[in-house]
Amino acid sequence: MIRLVALASLCLGGSLLHAAVQPPAFTRIKPDATLQSPAVTEASGLAASPTATDALWLVNDSGSPAVLHLAGTDGSDRGTLTLEGVRNTDWEDLASFTLDGKPYLLVADTGDNGSTRPECLLHIVAEPALPAAGKKLAGTVSPAWTIRFRYEDGPRDCESVAVDEKAGKILLISKRTTPPMIYELPLKPAGKDQLTAKKIGTIPIPFPAGNPPVPFAAQPTGLDLAADGRGAVVVTYLGIFVFPRDAAESWPDAFAKAPLALAPHLLRQAESVAFSRDGSLVHAVSEGARSPLVTFRRNAAKP
Repeated sequence: MIRLVALASLCLGGSLLHAAVQPPAFTRIKPDATLQSPAVTEASGLAASPTATDALWLVNDSGSPAVLHLAGTDGSDRGTLTLEGVRNTDWEDLASFTLDGKPYLLVADTGDNGSTRPECLLHIVAEPALPAAGKKLAGTVSPAWTIRFRYEDGPRDCESVAVDEKAGKILLISKRTTPPMIYELPLKPAGKDQLTAKKIGTIPIPFPAGNPPVPFAAQPTGLDLAADGRGAVVVTYLGIFVFPRDAAESWPDAFAKAPLALAPHLLRQAESVAFSRDGSLVHAVSEGARSPLVTFRRNAAKP
């Protein structure tokens, strides 16, 4: 949990500078909303609800209770869901998906600052029915299944986890490695044995680190994949980057291309990013109490 102030005066610069001068693919919506729940103080994961366009799920970082927080896209506090029999060792990301027509959330217990954990965990939870307007969620749930895994090349710190629901795969991107490495796991394994996350590629073009460089600013702290599989979004302490993906393109090939750099998010410590389910919006939040909820809207393609 690195405390960081992302100064507006920092220049993103570097090898992705050319992306910033292209016509923007997304425009920031103003004003920002603000997360209202006093319990969301270290937001480390964010995901759009698979069933409600106006709802977002969040998790806090390590040391917090094993609780999922429900928020409105206006920042409103819409309640909590407690995971039974689960510990928040170091929750670092959150993803949403549908499988066989049912909505799910994936909680990524994958943080490992010292790269020493022999095993990490992914908890898959069925999304409950959401409360009606004006009411708050207050419930408990047990994981539908939990994936125990290790990395094929040794322990890794990872804060960026997402689900490719069409392929039935989970993608993980390492932090604290140069370049960031991309790993893959099955979404619904046949048994309960420990799995091995296979390395499938890297992100070869460095993310900007600022000018002067900011510690860890060039490392991925959050990831999401569009529900239709046509793109990925990565957040760092300094920026948000969208990687478009062609229908027949692999994820490693998509991540090998220069991404689209959105306008600076200007968040204090951005560790969470998510597409809306239709891919038209990108949301991001920061660790810290009452974080701004930053939202970018995809611009319509020119005819």
